[in-house]
Amino acid sequence: MPEEEIPPRALIQAAERSFAIIRAFGQRRQALSQAQVAALTGLSRATTRRFLLTMEALGYVGRDGRNYFLRPKVLDLGYAYLSSMSLWDVARDQMELLVRQVRESSSAAVLDGTDIIFTVRVPTERIMSVQVEIGTRMPAHATSMGRVMLADLPAAALDDYFSKVVPEPFTARSVTSEQELRVILKAVASQGWCFLDEELEEGVRSLAVPLHDKRGAVIAAMNVCAHASRVSAERMQAEFLPPLLRAAATVDQHTCSKA
Repeated sequence: MPEEEIPPRALIQAAERSFAIIRAFGQRRQALSQAQVAALTGLSRATTRRFLLTMEALGYVGRDGRNYFLRPKVLDLGYAYLSSMSLWDVARDQMELLVRQVRESSSAAVLDGTDIIFTVRVPTERIMSVQVEIGTRMPAHATSMGRVMLADLPAAALDDYFSKVVPEPFTARSVTSEQELRVILKAVASQGWCFLDEELEEGVRSLAVPLHDKRGAVIAAMNVCAHASRVSAERMQAEFLPPLLRAAATVDQHTCSKA
């Protein structure tokens, strides 16, 4: 008996629903009932049940009584992305050298919609109360790495970004005006780096530079973070920016040299 033919639209919808279920879980929603998953994804309970049972059979979710939870196999999805790009291996090597030199933490991230997603992190000590781990998402407008990547967007893409996001303040210093943010992004694009002074979290300063592909387009960003009580804004730009730019240039050189 021939295998049932599945329409292409059904395949796309199935993938979309599977990822919607994975995204329903999070730090504050580590275990969810079938009804909760349905409510968070907008799927019917019957559809949710079929997908959860399938994902359980494949090893991506587990079940404890009535509640479901993500299993470690989900990490394979992210690891496949990271391992497919030697960019991150080179970036980590350069970031480790950078951290040893400046004695402050460094991270790398990519832009995903209106957020950035952390892909590499090399800490020196915990300076942020917000937990930062691989896969952490943060609003692009409120981060130095996000602004570096937003600054490279074509005009139409940037207009689309602002049509989807309402910038919210995180501290008294946060810039939330679209007009002001656009001015900042033009300056970032012109100078090739971004300095963020206590806009995401009180007492935390960050400096970010872009990472490019072979065509020169920005594909990611790399930063250095420091506590304001320990490192002045002037010192960050004078002492941290040159080695950060050199680290990014090395990563770019590797990317450009790949066939």
